[in-house]
Amino acid sequence: MTAIIFATVVLLTAAFGFLNGFRDVSTSVALAVRTRALTPSVAVLLAAFFNFLGALLSASLAVAVSQHWITLPSGVNGLSILVAGLASAFAWGVLLWWRGIPASSTHALVGGLAGAGLASAALGGTGVGGVDESLLLQVVLPLLLSPLVAYSGAFLLVFPVTWAARYDQTNVINQRFRRSQSIAAGAVAFGHGLQDGQRVSAVLLLALLAAGYADGGTIPVWVALLSAVMITAGTLFGGWRISHTIGYKVTRIDPLRGSVAQIFSAVILFVGAIGLHWPVSTTHTVTSAVLGAGENQSFSVTNRKLVILIVKLWILTPAATAAGAFVLGLALSPLGGA
Repeated sequence: MTAIIFATVVLLTAAFGFLNGFRDVSTSVALAVRTRALTPSVAVLLAAFFNFLGALLSASLAVAVSQHWITLPSGVNGLSILVAGLASAFAWGVLLWWRGIPASSTHALVGGLAGAGLASAALGGTGVGGVDESLLLQVVLPLLLSPLVAYSGAFLLVFPVTWAARYDQTNVINQRFRRSQSIAAGAVAFGHGLQDGQRVSAVLLLALLAAGYADGGTIPVWVALLSAVMITAGTLFGGWRISHTIGYKVTRIDPLRGSVAQIFSAVILFVGAIGLHWPVSTTHTVTSAVLGAGENQSFSVTNRKLVILIVKLWILTPAATAAGAFVLGLALSPLGGA
């Protein structure tokens, strides 16, 4: 039974990684395609390459994430928690992709694991250890801080950049910042791989620990490769619904502001992954930076009704996936007693 459920966790994790790349490709390519800095095909290939590189290099961070993130009970009980949490996060991700809403895969995953752990505890089993700290550090604080930092930082950075370019002709400015956007798109994709790749690898490592197949000190090569390959495969297929939302529906943005938003987003992702070892939502960061840069214009260009809907769904994401995983956890409870 343990081997069968472990295989199910691996399949669900691979699907979650694919969906992560499928949905979040928009964070890297939406602005570059919108401002015609890159063609859609070139933008996707660029994002896929740097996503793969970032996800592969993030494997070394996954050990620390799995050790300081949450702890699961051993055996079938722990694996069942992962199945319920992953299934709930995947279903929520598909639903929001269908509606074209950018949302955080990390927040969905943590909410799902919290709900599944609560179901296990409610049935008298062992819950998820460290979930309170995990919810605080990986859901509440990033949910509040990363969008605010990204929005305000991008808004303020537009001032010095536009001042520096005040004497240049518009076509010269656009051409210059389209080139910088090409670089920024790759940087965001690399940062996304660093951030989200380690989460996918960490889930697989948690599964190995729960099944008793690893000691947690190192990460197997196949785990790193599977995470990188599935995220990259999702990126290559590309979820253009969300890309259209970020690039066209949320706000109007020119190459200068698009470059500012993407460069600042990449910096936040790098600092979060490498400097602070702090999970940061790529989707929240890029979407907020786009809004901040787009708002710093002489006329209103933001679809405020859509922005309010997105923020509401951001807040709802952990609660919705926790509720879904709670129900799934109850349904899977007979396995824990097997």
